[in-house]
Amino acid sequence: GFHLSGTVTEPATATEPEMTYKVAISFDRCKITSVTCGCGNKDIFYCAHVVALSLYRIRKPDQVKLRLPISETLFQMNRDQLQKFVQYLITAHHTEVLPTAQKLADEILSSNSEINQVHGAPDPTAGASIDDENCWHLDEEQVREQVKLFLSQGGYYGSGKQLNSMFAKVREMLRMRDSNGARMLTLITEQFMADPRLSLWRQQGTGITEKCRQLWDELGALWVCVVLNPHCKLEEKSCWLRQLRKWGEMDVCPLEDGNYGNELPNITNALTQSSGHSQDSLARPRRTVFTRAIEGCDLHWQDSHLQRIISSDFYVSPSYQREGESLLFNSQGQPLWLEHVPTACARVDALRSHGYPREALRLTVAIINTLRLQQQRQLEIYKHQKKELLQRGATTITNLEGWVGHPLNPIGCLFLTLTEACRLEEENCLEISDAGDSKPPVYQHVPIATGSQDNGESYLSLALEVALMGMGQQRVMPEGLYAQDKVCRNEEQIIARLQDLELDPVLVQTLRKQCILLLEGGPFSGLGEVIHRESVPMHTFAKYLFSALLPHDADLAYKLALRAMRLPVLETTAPSGDVTHPHHLVSVVPSRYPRWFTLGHLESQQCELASTMLTAAKGDMLRLRTVLEAIQKNIHSSSLIFKLAQDAFKIATPADSNSDTTLLNVALELGLQVMRMTLSTLNWRRREMVRWLVTCATEVGVRALVSILQSWYSLFTPTEATSIVAATVMSHNTILRLSLDYPQREELASCARTLALQCAMKDPQNCALSALTLCEKDHIAFETAYQIVIDAASTGMTYTQLFTIARYMEHRGYPLRAFKLASLAMTHLNLAYNQDTHPAINDVLWACALSHSLGKNELAAIIPLVVKSVHCATVLSDILRRCTMTAPGLAGIPGRRNSGKLMSTDKAPLRQLLDATISAYINTTHSRLTHISPRHYGEFIEFLSKARETFLLAQDGHIQFAQFIDNLKQIYKGKKKLMLLVRERFG
Repeated sequence: GFHLSGTVTEPATATEPEMTYKVAISFDRCKITSVTCGCGNKDIFYCAHVVALSLYRIRKPDQVKLRLPISETLFQMNRDQLQKFVQYLITAHHTEVLPTAQKLADEILSSNSEINQVHGAPDPTAGASIDDENCWHLDEEQVREQVKLFLSQGGYYGSGKQLNSMFAKVREMLRMRDSNGARMLTLITEQFMADPRLSLWRQQGTGITEKCRQLWDELGALWVCVVLNPHCKLEEKSCWLRQLRKWGEMDVCPLEDGNYGNELPNITNALTQSSGHSQDSLARPRRTVFTRAIEGCDLHWQDSHLQRIISSDFYVSPSYQREGESLLFNSQGQPLWLEHVPTACARVDALRSHGYPREALRLTVAIINTLRLQQQRQLEIYKHQKKELLQRGATTITNLEGWVGHPLNPIGCLFLTLTEACRLEEENCLEISDAGDSKPPVYQHVPIATGSQDNGESYLSLALEVALMGMGQQRVMPEGLYAQDKVCRNEEQIIARLQDLELDPVLVQTLRKQCILLLEGGPFSGLGEVIHRESVPMHTFAKYLFSALLPHDADLAYKLALRAMRLPVLETTAPSGDVTHPHHLVSVVPSRYPRWFTLGHLESQQCELASTMLTAAKGDMLRLRTVLEAIQKNIHSSSLIFKLAQDAFKIATPADSNSDTTLLNVALELGLQVMRMTLSTLNWRRREMVRWLVTCATEVGVRALVSILQSWYSLFTPTEATSIVAATVMSHNTILRLSLDYPQREELASCARTLALQCAMKDPQNCALSALTLCEKDHIAFETAYQIVIDAASTGMTYTQLFTIARYMEHRGYPLRAFKLASLAMTHLNLAYNQDTHPAINDVLWACALSHSLGKNELAAIIPLVVKSVHCATVLSDILRRCTMTAPGLAGIPGRRNSGKLMSTDKAPLRQLLDATISAYINTTHSRLTHISPRHYGEFIEFLSKARETFLLAQDGHIQFAQFIDNLKQIYKGKKKLMLLVRERFG
């Protein structure tokens, strides 16, 4: 049958009643070619009712009555039967069919109608003819609508996932050799090209968003797969080529390296006056996401050597040809395929994708044999150049096109092809584990199906080998943020796959062999002795190798990881001999970084590698030494070294067991390096770093503390050394933590005091007080610190600092020293007439109170200083009032007598203070009156009342005040309203 019809009943649910749907399906040569269903559901996949009817027909063929095509049945009827048949049919469906029946009847009866020009009549139940196209039913409108919807959601609501599943559907169609695969991809691409965001991104010159970028990459890769279909017709290929060219020429078409052309390539070129290639990146042809597919249209599968490789497991060279060089076979007679590696891998991907897994495997093996041979030859070349290259310390030889991060993902493709052949499909492999993640795949060794491969090799060991070869390839960092980011992402994807492999003895042997080759591989290996300055770093890869090798060959693991620690792009200058870059690279002026957008990520990976080694080397002094040296030589960022120091400290001091001294010492040494690196540069984490270092040194022990106290000047600023380091070392907690005996406590205290005095000498302004505090318990040190303060007071210190130290002295029971420092502070101070809220007022009042309590002589000494420094009337009158309230000398300094009498304002020293206060009031009054507004009149009258209180302390004060008021009335008679108020209050 070619037409299947039936009714499908959907059982009732809690919310919906039972529903019945009429379904019709046409099929031809085992493909469903069209479907209709009463449910009206629109989707790119068939609705559940179509699937149900199809499955019913597949599973219960005998329950579905097979009939002849309707045309055959009609052929057997006579005229009466045919009339009866038509009338009954019309009656059964008269509402739907009658108008059509009437129209057809009219056309048949009209001799020249179109229907009468054609012989016979259509039959929907009969099959297509053998020459007709036959392909699976695809609802094109639905595909368009869905892609448009997902793109409009811009990667939100899981739309990226939906689009990826549509790409997976295309791959599935290709694998089933369903011709709709390319048709569906065309529909998807048309919608991608119509995405309105493309022109917006292009106008703004911003890159496409990360998620969208990855979808475009997959789209490009799928087209490469489609055009490389080994069995496609020529006309199909030329049709695709036309489409791809049309899309590629549109100005909104995304570029292969992820940037729109205006990422200003000339910014980097501006650095290269010396090189002749400065126009290079401008002259490079525009490569879009479709360029590789367009190039792929030129490839064919007619090569006889290629045909033999993919069609037989036992294709080997005749034994008599195995001497000498050959481009087709290696010395064991195994076939080679010498095409450009990413292109060859694209062929593998195409074979795999179009449902030719055996052929894909055969080509993969040939490619790997070719790579091995190249690796061997490169090793031999390097042995001849080794001496010269090592002398230069750098190389200009490197691959311009890296395989990791390449648009065609060659290494991932070979790895997948090989591991798919080794996958153990468990019955329950679709079950989800407790964690909700799907279980990692389980692999087994499958021997290579050729007559000549080395014994003991399997597709699985080849997969590991090719991944290591590809990841270890030395290659130049590509240009542009997107391409650089892709290198990191692709590397992480490959490593994640490698981590799924259980390393058994066979794989360990492969791993060791490849690691040794990478270490010896010279400039063709990213782990070779000499590398190009802009070579992609190997830290992430080396971290995987280190962890994988460690249980089996620790020496090799360390050798490899230590070699990988370098990051030559950060070394200050480009070494000589490195200025002439390979042609497409911009040559870099020494000490300028090229534009490495992912540098931060790369440095943190370098740090991760170091941390992994430190953790593994715990307890092994020799290994820790070498790791430490590698860190000190290669890591240039203080914050990363600080992170390593913290990591080492954490690992060295587990909560549940004893500290590991070897690792603790490494943490301390790294901490000390950070201190030296950040001493003269500003770093916002500096305080945290200093505190951490003291904690670390405390864990190491008393010798470490003594050492940092003695060499403080190379590690800390004087302020840090006194206020954080010495203060913490001398704290009660530290003494308890270290459970020190008396001599050890004394030694620490002595070091802290020496440090304090050195810091006070170097920076008295900021360290004097801390120094005094630290020296309290030692008379000589304390005296020395005090003398440093006195010496610095006249030049290097502010009144605030001096007042603070003076108060500290009084608090410690040194009132005369406090007085001396307060007097020195007064000489630095100047309080203007209007500064009646100045922060130093409290200090001045305190200094005067201190002098007054010491006695008449001290008061007599400080008043001239006060009069000279303070011009604010209210402050002066406050001091005057306080000095007249009690008798001086109440502090009771031993050996002094005091009379207990109050002091008179008529005699020195208060007379001088009184005169100064009156004069300050007079000056302030005139100052205030020059620019007074009516709303301040009331306040001014109160000020004059305060002034009168002070005037009245003098013997002829009332006369002086009356004269003063008369004077005001005379000078300011223009301010009538104010003078009226003055008269009302003061007569």
